[in-house]
Amino acid sequence: MPSDSGALKSPAELARLIEAVAARQDRDAFVVLFDHFAPRIKGFLMRGNTPAGLAEELAQEALIMVWRKAGQFDRSRAGASAWIFTIARNLRIDIARREQRAKLLDAQADENLEQPAPPDAELLASELERRVLSALEHLSDDQMRVVRLSFFEGKAHAEIATELELPLGTVKSRIRLAMNRLRELLGDMT
Repeated sequence: MPSDSGALKSPAELARLIEAVAARQDRDAFVVLFDHFAPRIKGFLMRGNTPAGLAEELAQEALIMVWRKAGQFDRSRAGASAWIFTIARNLRIDIARREQRAKLLDAQADENLEQPAPPDAELLASELERRVLSALEHLSDDQMRVVRLSFFEGKAHAEIATELELPLGTVKSRIRLAMNRLRELLGDMT
């Protein structure tokens, strides 16, 4: 049976308690470890600017991990205190990383919000629309028909060729000629 939980434990005794938890899931040994380390971990985390409530949660989570991972403890590699405090520190780092990721995601979401249009944007858009409509009036009926089907109705060239009963090459040629004509008419806008 472990010694009184209020007394200071030697590194060897702490290691034996972890080994007892690992070997036989010794609940009494775990209670002694919990009573010994919970307030120390909480204090350690609070000294690192972790809020008290979170520090207490992390201390409990660290000790739950001690229960689960006691079999991984190796006293030849680290003392009991170092091993347990490393678990607590790693939990805090994980929380900090999650918080940082959340801040980055929030910042990206804020950047992706639609920005209000500049005051002159509506005026520029209506001027652009007026110029494009005027330029479209300068196309031949054949060119206008293929442009309308391709760009306004979103049809594929082969689909247009079938609908208009034209060779595919003719459809492509008319679209190319129409685009060249529009570039000429809208030169400063392209």
